[in-house]
Amino acid sequence: MPKLTVDGIEVEVPAGATVLQACEAAGKEVPRFCYHERLSIAGNCRMCLVEVKPGPPKPQASCALPAADKQEIFTNSAMVKKAREGVMEFLLINHPLDCPICDQGGECDLQDQSIAYGKGHSRFDENKRAVTEKYMGPIVRTQMTRCIQCTRCVRFAEEVAGVEEIGAIYRGENMQITTYLEKAATSELSGNVVDLCPVGALTSKPYAFEARPWELKKTPGIDVMDAIGTNVRLDSRGRQVLRALPRVNEDVNEEWASDKTRHAVDGLVRNRIDKPYIRIDGKLRAATWDEAFQAIARAAEGLAGHQVAGLAGDLAEVESVYALKQLLGAFGSDLHEARVDGALYDVSNPASYRFNPTIAGVETAKAILLVGANPRWEAPLVNTRIRKAIKKGATVYAVGPEVDLTYPVQWLGADISALNELPESLAGEGVIVIAGMGACAIEGGYGAARQVASALGAGFGLLHTAAGRVGALDLGFTTEGGLGAVAAAAPGLLFALGVDETDLAAIGAGFTVYIGTHGDRGAHAADVILPGATYVEKPGTWVNMEGRVQRTERAVFPVGDAREDWTILRALSGVLGKTLPFDNLGELRATIYADYPALAEEGIHLAGALDPAPKGGDVSGAIVYPITDFYLTNPIARSSPTMQRCSAELLHGQTFAEAAE
Repeated sequence: MPKLTVDGIEVEVPAGATVLQACEAAGKEVPRFCYHERLSIAGNCRMCLVEVKPGPPKPQASCALPAADKQEIFTNSAMVKKAREGVMEFLLINHPLDCPICDQGGECDLQDQSIAYGKGHSRFDENKRAVTEKYMGPIVRTQMTRCIQCTRCVRFAEEVAGVEEIGAIYRGENMQITTYLEKAATSELSGNVVDLCPVGALTSKPYAFEARPWELKKTPGIDVMDAIGTNVRLDSRGRQVLRALPRVNEDVNEEWASDKTRHAVDGLVRNRIDKPYIRIDGKLRAATWDEAFQAIARAAEGLAGHQVAGLAGDLAEVESVYALKQLLGAFGSDLHEARVDGALYDVSNPASYRFNPTIAGVETAKAILLVGANPRWEAPLVNTRIRKAIKKGATVYAVGPEVDLTYPVQWLGADISALNELPESLAGEGVIVIAGMGACAIEGGYGAARQVASALGAGFGLLHTAAGRVGALDLGFTTEGGLGAVAAAAPGLLFALGVDETDLAAIGAGFTVYIGTHGDRGAHAADVILPGATYVEKPGTWVNMEGRVQRTERAVFPVGDAREDWTILRALSGVLGKTLPFDNLGELRATIYADYPALAEEGIHLAGALDPAPKGGDVSGAIVYPITDFYLTNPIARSSPTMQRCSAELLHGQTFAEAAE
């Protein structure tokens, strides 16, 4: 491990570290534009110049210089100061004075560093170069005259997203960054280039000219568009969330977020249910809370046991699911189910339904077998981890219909029976088996995947697609036989907590109460609709696919008469004569923690050993992936104009005329 001094401070850094990293270890700030710790080194902006002794009598780029023993680094000498001023002067030769109308204003690296390290004036008075705008699709807005050619976006597209659609054309001063043939970027991670861009060349198209960063209230949150549990920052003004940005969490999402995570937020205020409704003579009529509760009370009269049932949807947080379970228990019913997609898998032990290798642990795998899983759409940030494992030498095998996963895959067949003839190379230490909901939808598919994992001595993980699913499973919100058992019971009263991905009419319930947020599929089949709160409008506990407990706070208040789901159930329980034993969030959480201590602390809690694989014979059946449209997987996304356009343009080939056309 090299030892060197930085401005007189001695530091020891790992072998292979750069001088820039050594400077950071010493607590010294070194400006940079092209360098990013998660991307390959380009060394082309020259802003990170430092003085190095022994060495040539000129400043050197610290991002590309390996740290060595007995080096002396100077980050604040006169030579360095003059060099950085010169670099900044060159960078600003062609940069337009757009700051007052640039969406990057207030959070722009170029602004900050020009003030901190720039000269304050320029000696160049030639005409500024202009670059025509490039079209990058519905997510990314371009103003390429501002581009300083740091190539962060190019490296991200190639190295992290794995969709090599962004590159450079021409050379020298004439170099331009563009997508291939100026078509829309099709990566589901393309929005990250906006965060990476250190100037205002790439900005968010849906967020264009909406707000300045100092106007916004910033609230830490957890994303619910998939089961990864992406850590986000919700930026809101008034009663509307204007954008969602990723927070750094090395164990979950690093610092990335999918396009759906970022841009589905404009669906939070559209198509909302903002008051209760009752179906009268086949038509839904607006009602008061008291009228809606009385209608439910009349429907519940005389019902008990399995005559009352409950379903928990994909976006239901732990508190609401627990409150619903308690209400059903007051009726003497344990007929409840969270696996509303119809998939069946073992729920006897948390290890049997969790993503046991962990999201970060995927990177260390030597071989990966995907069974009925399309991680690019079902869990994009697990897909990026698989790419990192491949860069370290891992091999990926897959059973299912062939799709573009952005990395080389050995496809073994589209039928789950392909598990009976696995290649001999799929063996040894470091193998993990990832089973998706596509496998669990086939009878015996889950057991077949578990048996393969046992035979290979491999780690086993279930790739969930619903944010609320694992939390509901931890609460025991299941029934033997799954959704089919609920339908077979033909309950007289059915509570549907945000259930929009299931045909509620097929359950055959006598009376259906839908508690939800949007006028989507679930509301269409309901007899009474109660307006709930979205994930940004309530504090909640979420458990991601690996069993990580995370909590989020309220960013904005619910619309209209909408209320937090658990408060609706608490108020309804009093009208039904089944009063629940909590009156506020603190009491509710205390009750949950008493019954389920693992949910009391954030983080992953041990799931115990994985039980022996369930017995089963040969299984066959064509695998069908659960997600057919990445951008429209839940009612929030389906209500989002941005997600609707992404789906139409990127998946279905629809063309849209730009303003100039």
